[in-house]
Amino acid sequence: MEIKINGKECTCEKGEFLLEVAKRNGFDIPTLCHHPGLAEQGCCRVCIVEVVENGRSKVVVSCVYPLERPCEVFTDSEKIKEERSVILMLLKTRAPASLEIQAMCDKYGVFETSRLKPVDGEKCILCGLCVKACGALGTGAISTINRGVTKKVATPYENPSNDCIGCTSCAQVCPTGAIEWSEDGETRTIWGKNFALAKCESCGRIISTEAELRFAGERAGVETNSLCESCRKKSMADVLAHTYGIE
Repeated sequence: MEIKINGKECTCEKGEFLLEVAKRNGFDIPTLCHHPGLAEQGCCRVCIVEVVENGRSKVVVSCVYPLERPCEVFTDSEKIKEERSVILMLLKTRAPASLEIQAMCDKYGVFETSRLKPVDGEKCILCGLCVKACGALGTGAISTINRGVTKKVATPYENPSNDCIGCTSCAQVCPTGAIEWSEDGETRTIWGKNFALAKCESCGRIISTEAELRFAGERAGVETNSLCESCRKKSMADVLAHTYGIE
């Protein structure tokens, strides 16, 4: 199927999400809550674009908009620039401490207003990526709690979670740097809980937390190997070399 993006003819499959087609063809559409490893969120609205079908224009969220018929797309029309500026203004008000959002505001422009009061020190935009990543892993250690203006992401009762394994998957997918964690070489701290670090028995490189290593072994039903990726490949190569008599 043929569509046109900013005047360029592009080919796509029916049902493909517009964001992926645009990215594949070299068009820059900003995103926050989109992550290739997780199902579509469509909650931050930063990736809006203008779609014209049968002479009618509409604004859509490109990360969750499936292409069903030929159309013309504008990623940076004046209408989109104006609406995206308002969206960024609202996000900046919600999470004024996020350097990532500030950088996006600087790049794409933001509608300035003094009518809204920023949430002091906040970085989270409640996109839900961290909760989804934790759930996909199978731990479900965090979730959104409370409602309205007090809604936030936290562990149950905001106490250290028995289910958390310190893998930092939540922090890795967070688009605004809201989830903080630290390491001192022996211990990793996240969500108010300390985790002993597991190190490669060959080179001493940090692999993960001991809790994450146990969790992975239990899910796979095998005894976990305390080797980093590089040492594991080297060990496998040594075994194959010995098996086939290769010096």
